[in-house]
Amino acid sequence: MTYLFTSESVTEGHPDKMADQISDAVLDAIMAQDPMGRVACETFVTTGVVFVAGEISTQCYVDIPKLVRQTVRSIGYDRAKYGFDCETCAVLTSIDEQSGDIAMGVDNAMEHKSGDNEAFSLIGAGDQGMMFGFACNETPELMPLPISLAHSLTRRLAAVRREEEDSPLLPDGKSQVTVEYSDDGKPLRIDTVVISSQHRDDVTLDELRPYIIEKVCKAVLPEHLIDGRTRYLINPTGRFVIGGPMGDTGLTGRKIIVDTYGGYSRHGGGAFSGKDPTKVDRSAAYMARYIAKNVVAAGLADKCEVQLAYAIGVAEPVSLLVDAFGSGKVDNDLLSRAVAQVFDARPAAIIDQFQLRRPIYRQLAAYGHMGRTDIDVPWEHTDKCEALRAAVAALK
Repeated sequence: MTYLFTSESVTEGHPDKMADQISDAVLDAIMAQDPMGRVACETFVTTGVVFVAGEISTQCYVDIPKLVRQTVRSIGYDRAKYGFDCETCAVLTSIDEQSGDIAMGVDNAMEHKSGDNEAFSLIGAGDQGMMFGFACNETPELMPLPISLAHSLTRRLAAVRREEEDSPLLPDGKSQVTVEYSDDGKPLRIDTVVISSQHRDDVTLDELRPYIIEKVCKAVLPEHLIDGRTRYLINPTGRFVIGGPMGDTGLTGRKIIVDTYGGYSRHGGGAFSGKDPTKVDRSAAYMARYIAKNVVAAGLADKCEVQLAYAIGVAEPVSLLVDAFGSGKVDNDLLSRAVAQVFDARPAAIIDQFQLRRPIYRQLAAYGHMGRTDIDVPWEHTDKCEALRAAVAALK
């Protein structure tokens, strides 16, 4: 008995991902000058217009219209015939300061008392909510195979577009990969590959399909997972010339499943992009991934999901849950207690450990925040394996 599981990815030219990248470009610009700035930046893109709004408290100045145009240009929308032009699009802004009611809880956590020397108890969570992290041993980066392959395809689409002068590909695009699993959860083969890529008007589908299969699919998909039954669905509508914000509106935070685990694991619902690290939607999701990855890398489970939950203005998580889905070498309760001993999940501790007050976010705003091997992000490190194994042994 087998089953199928599917995940998708989108390119940097997808309108929702454009919005994410603009929001994180604003965040990076502020973090570079004012690491203590508070940022909640949302972006909306549509035909000929970029609208940036949010609550930002900072001591620095950022030229947002200039930054928007630079970001859109770097994505590849630099002429009107692509459906969007960085030079002529309108850029609108509506920025207010962060609410004083929110800032009060973040700046002085409920648990903090006068004379308390615990610096990591000074900062409370920027909001309530729950965050999930996940890891499994399906890939070297300990990510689910479907989302890993989907990201590889969209990254390759972008690379081919940039590297080949006569490439028929334009910035907008999507991929989707369906993997067949055995009844014990082991990947067996790739069942279906779907790619939809924006393309030049002068290119026919008969020309585009073999080009994408050869240049993109065969370049990144593992041969041992491809067989005679694997299906390739390339631009299944038959035409994809109108793309980007002209083809569909884009909004920050609308691709949170692409940003994480492709639906393979649960998601708390909070988006990442445009948020400074006091927002646990972002920082605690990174910590949850870090915990889960170290549990799997330590050999304590084949797959692991971690939930963290917070209350606004409170530093300590209100709950921590570790679930190994029956794959753990010890039970979930023991794993949870070991994790609580080894990892400090207070917002200030996460910010300090991962050095999150740096301009590192724009590079994460496309092709996933988790499982990245092309850039060095600290939540992908597996440096807590020994400490975890020792904690488990001591608690047995």
